[in-house]
Amino acid sequence: MKRLVAFFEIPCKDFDRAVKFYESTFGISMSKCDCEHEKMAFFPGEDGKNSGAISWAEDFIPSQNGVLISLNCEDISASLAIVESKGGKVVIPKTKIEVEGLGYFCVFADCEGNHIGLYSDK
Repeated sequence: MKRLVAFFEIPCKDFDRAVKFYESTFGISMSKCDCEHEKMAFFPGEDGKNSGAISWAEDFIPSQNGVLISLNCEDISASLAIVESKGGKVVIPKTKIEVEGLGYFCVFADCEGNHIGLYSDK
C-alpha cells in the first residue's frame, strides 16, 4: 500500500506572511503556485514530490480546526460511495488535479463533520 497521507494543506489568510513563517521556522524554501482561485506554497518532499502546502483560497479559512489531510485511496468514486453510505457527505467531488502527472482529489465531511481529502492516481 502507498503511504496513507497523500497531501496536506494548511490554510492561511495572508499568503506571503504564512510562507515566510514556515520558510523561517523550518529553514526551507517553498515553491509557489498561483492558480486561478488559489495560491499554494509547497513544502519540499522526498524524491521531488511535495507532501503538503500552505494554501490560500477565499473559502479555505484558517482556524484551530484548519489543516486538511488527504489520504491515498485506490478508487475515489468507490470510496465516496462508502463515505456516503456511512453518514458522510461529499464536499468537493472527484476533481482532476490541473498539474501534469498528478491524479484526482476530493474532499468529504466525515460522520463527525471533519473535512478529509482523498487522493488517487485514477
